[in-house]
Amino acid sequence: MDFMLNEDQRLVQATVREMALAEIAPRAKEADRNHRLDPKVLSLLTELGLWGGAYGEEWGGSGLDYLSYILAVEELSRACASTGVLLAAHSSLCCDPIHHFGTAAQKERFLRPLLAGEKIGCFLLTEAGAGSDVGALGTKFEDRGDHYWVNGSKQFITNGGYLGTGVLFATRDKTLGNHGLSAFVLDLTEPGVSLLKNEEKLGIRASYTSAFALDGVKLPKDRLLGQPDQGFKIAMETLNGGRISIAAQALGIGQAALDLAVNYARDRKQFGQALQEFQGIQFKLAEMTSRLEAARLMTYKAAWSKGGGHPSAQASAMAKLLASEAANFCADQSLQIHGGYGYSAECEVERLYRDARITEIYEGTSEIQKIVIAKGLFKG
Repeated sequence: MDFMLNEDQRLVQATVREMALAEIAPRAKEADRNHRLDPKVLSLLTELGLWGGAYGEEWGGSGLDYLSYILAVEELSRACASTGVLLAAHSSLCCDPIHHFGTAAQKERFLRPLLAGEKIGCFLLTEAGAGSDVGALGTKFEDRGDHYWVNGSKQFITNGGYLGTGVLFATRDKTLGNHGLSAFVLDLTEPGVSLLKNEEKLGIRASYTSAFALDGVKLPKDRLLGQPDQGFKIAMETLNGGRISIAAQALGIGQAALDLAVNYARDRKQFGQALQEFQGIQFKLAEMTSRLEAARLMTYKAAWSKGGGHPSAQASAMAKLLASEAANFCADQSLQIHGGYGYSAECEVERLYRDARITEIYEGTSEIQKIVIAKGLFKG
């Protein structure tokens, strides 16, 4: 078994890390305070070809392998978690289902601008009454012969505030549960689509998390993604990949928290010696490192599985579970090592502590990940 990154993957990792630490990390605190990313950050992602990193050149992508894309999300998140999830949601939740289930015409019209960064993608699934329970969706579509007619609402939509392109899920009959769902490609500037608000949140504050009303949205028949009633399958397959990208985001947050803790333990002196000399601090750092590295190995395995076309549902759930727990543990322990200073908004670890919390919630809560993992034990 080869656990080493290849030359191309190391180059991607090093290039994104250098750019993120030099250009994105210095903007992270202000972005958090202002609840929006500096437009320069979006331009940097375009310059490095990251919007389309995991997709082939025939549609305008950069042709990177899937693990390279995951490495990029990790390095971006290490500098700024809001930037990491911007790319993760765009690529894994919007570009991936269009690439996998879309027609050639849909890819030309919608995927190509997404991969160029001309549009920013999102995933319109969650509603007030439906999140983990996808079959409870209330947004309804009607087949009116030459078009579909959509009414409903969506909330907690990552990247929604950019008003780009979305993959929309709706039901033809709520009583059918999972079996009545279909997916559509939606331009968020369509008549009938209204941005209601961008949420104010505990963490990842520079990431748009939006609510929409869909009031009589008329969609041409060519907006159907995949086949009728295939929406549940599309959602589940998309989320399997999305969980790997959120695991990568969590790794970046956790690594940043560990880096800060190591530096502070080296520089801070108490009782005549550096904190790093105290066994209690050493134990904290050792456990942070071990948990993070275990989660990283699982995340890279999941990325390798998906990139190679192997079954990855269980691996992605384990990666997301372990990485999100590691991120929260590392952020908590790093703040503890920093003491009173860590509780101050002046300290970067305070932001990481807030950012880490969401990784155990979105893309399926930790409880949902455990259900997915357990179900995988009884298949076959």
